[in-house]
Amino acid sequence: MALVPPLDATPDEVKTALAPVRHPFAVAVHACGNGFAVGAIIRVAHNFLAREIVIVGDEPYYAKASMGMEKYETIVKVPNDDAFFAHAAGRPVWAIEKDHARRSLHAVPKFPDDVIFVFGSERHGLSAEFVARADDVLGIPIFGVNNSLPVAVAAGIVMGEWARARYAERR
Repeated sequence: MALVPPLDATPDEVKTALAPVRHPFAVAVHACGNGFAVGAIIRVAHNFLAREIVIVGDEPYYAKASMGMEKYETIVKVPNDDAFFAHAAGRPVWAIEKDHARRSLHAVPKFPDDVIFVFGSERHGLSAEFVARADDVLGIPIFGVNNSLPVAVAAGIVMGEWARARYAERR
């Protein structure tokens, strides 16, 4: 159930109130090429209370697509792959990339704490160089003749699977 902040709370007060209940994962969007998709991912990441959202490159995002949720999120912008991996140091980096997947999202028995899920562009995915540097590469099973998902949908599926697995452990 969604938390309802007091109507007179500032965005910083809401961020402070949410900090203790944030989840131990982050999402990164790498050279997405679609500011609306980045905004939608920010909105979805907020709904799952991701610890942070990292934008790799100089991509803009549209606040309208995030429905204002960017005000309550920690958004980190880094200029390139090297800066991203420096920022991620010590945390597992899992690329979501169907063409280079090492295993299926559904084959993950447990997600590590502090994992960063990285999503690329809908047209080009993630580069082979980036994928080679990732600790793991997951694919989302899809069916039919369409060979891809909208990146915001893929992000929602991954975060939903993370939450399902995390909370299944606690039953």
